[in-house]
Amino acid sequence: MTKPLPPMSISELAQELMITPRTIRYYEEVGLLTPLHHEKMSQRLYGPREKARLKLILRGKKLGFSLAEIKEMIDLYDIDRSERLQLERTVAYGERRLQEIDEKIKELTLLKEDLLEYHERFTARLNKLNEEENDV
Repeated sequence: MTKPLPPMSISELAQELMITPRTIRYYEEVGLLTPLHHEKMSQRLYGPREKARLKLILRGKKLGFSLAEIKEMIDLYDIDRSERLQLERTVAYGERRLQEIDEKIKELTLLKEDLLEYHERFTARLNKLNEEENDV
């Protein structure tokens, strides 16, 4: 049987996940994390549960979810250990996020087309001006 890992300090956890301790404290302030408190020390300590939650928070942020959405998705696990509610909410948020990404891709595609059109027109105009200058 493997021995459980000892809790980590805020600096150890931050270093391992390549974030700042301030980021971890902020997630605590908004209710996403709850550190363990050692009876003999006033130091924040983090166990496997908080480390896993922090990884989920970071992944959620990377995927573009708001902190409120991330908190709701994570907290649903505590309400329903079958994970059904959590998965349903995550799928719904994910579908909405995919739709937002598709819309952004369409906007960027149109922007690129406009920029290419201007580029071609301006390049042609510049070439014409250079030719006229060389003819003089």
